Amino acid sequence: MTSKGLSSRKNFGIGGLLVSHVERPQPSVIVIGGGISGIAAARALSNASFKVILLESRNRLGGRVHTDHSFGCPVDMGASWLHGVCNENSLAPLIRGLGLRLYRTSGDDSVLYDHDLESYALFDKDGNQVPQQVVTKVGEAFERILKETEKVRDEHVVDMSLSHAISIVMERYPQLRQEGMAHEVLQWFICRLEAWFAADADTISLKNWDQEHVLSGGHGLMLQGYYPVIQALSEDLDIRLNHRVKKIAQCNNRVIVTVEDGNTFVADAAIITVPLGVLKANLIEFEPKLPEWKLSAISDIGVGIENKIALRFSNVFWPNIQHLVSHWGTDGDSLGSYSCDLVGKPADIYERFCAPVDNLYFAGEAASADHSGSVHGAYTSGVMAAEVCQRHLSVQHGISDLFQLVMGEELSEAMVPLQISRM
Repeated sequence: MTSKGLSSRKNFGIGGLLVSHVERPQPSVIVIGGGISGIAAARALSNASFKVILLESRNRLGGRVHTDHSFGCPVDMGASWLHGVCNENSLAPLIRGLGLRLYRTSGDDSVLYDHDLESYALFDKDGNQVPQQVVTKVGEAFERILKETEKVRDEHVVDMSLSHAISIVMERYPQLRQEGMAHEVLQWFICRLEAWFAADADTISLKNWDQEHVLSGGHGLMLQGYYPVIQALSEDLDIRLNHRVKKIAQCNNRVIVTVEDGNTFVADAAIITVPLGVLKANLIEFEPKLPEWKLSAISDIGVGIENKIALRFSNVFWPNIQHLVSHWGTDGDSLGSYSCDLVGKPADIYERFCAPVDNLYFAGEAASADHSGSVHGAYTSGVMAAEVCQRHLSVQHGISDLFQLVMGEELSEAMVPLQISRM
């Protein structure tokens, strides 16, 4: 009889000789969270011939990537853009391989979304259109204000909020202040900036707000939604929906995961990809407790809330016949939209957040130092966590197989371009 988790030994005769052959147990990993990061991690480990179970608390996959079809067409109520329409984007091979179409919403004369503010029409609370020259003038003033905040940043060693820096700029340059309707337009520009971070300007770090690594190619809207990506990555994986994890215990180099109904799952390691808001709310018990350096990292990264409202109209103008509203901030499975850098963010915060705790590995959009808050950042984080986990368990189990790329795709010099659609 062989004890669970131990090696078994068989003898095989070769040329009259007895050769001892050791059968090593298949490494096992539990992935907690069925968003893009967790699915990417599970896909990578499955491709590397690991035994993988993915536990998801909802009755669907995708997490904050959620394509709704109740209107009879795909509507992404969570993530909906590919930020960086270029080959360097980690999702590009998958999106290209699936033949998914993108609609470029920046730098390409978009008539639907205008990231460059060349075709925006703003209206006041009474429904009157704000003159375009006012929008343009205030937009130029806002760009000057943000430029001046860079000088404020250079002058101060201690971090401050972006809102505080804007106030300093206004005091120095009274001519940049706006009155009346122009003031309202300026507040709209500030709100638009806040929406990018899903956080208020008085909590956004001045030192870090514009320091992210932005991929080239602008922004592309996923015309068919992100669901085909989720569907392709999750194919043939062992997925358990409606399995809300309540406790994660580490014992004798094993991980024991308990779900809400009391059932337990045991594996060599676990990759934890639940949203940062869930970790902040202590909805999962850890035994032993997570170390202080991990807890402080969870505490020091901010979580913002940004919701969407989708309206369906029967004709071009405009009786509302259906609507969708997202509630990521009050959704118990997410408790926030995506992470953001708070004032005074420690330099090593992302390194600590994604660092393993023994055989517990952490991933998700909040674990991406350069691309937090993005789908490709979450995806890459999941793949990287899977790779670190795979290397550790391969050494532990005496396996020397090389790590396999997700979906078995490699970047090449000559690639078919991403499909950009026109409307």
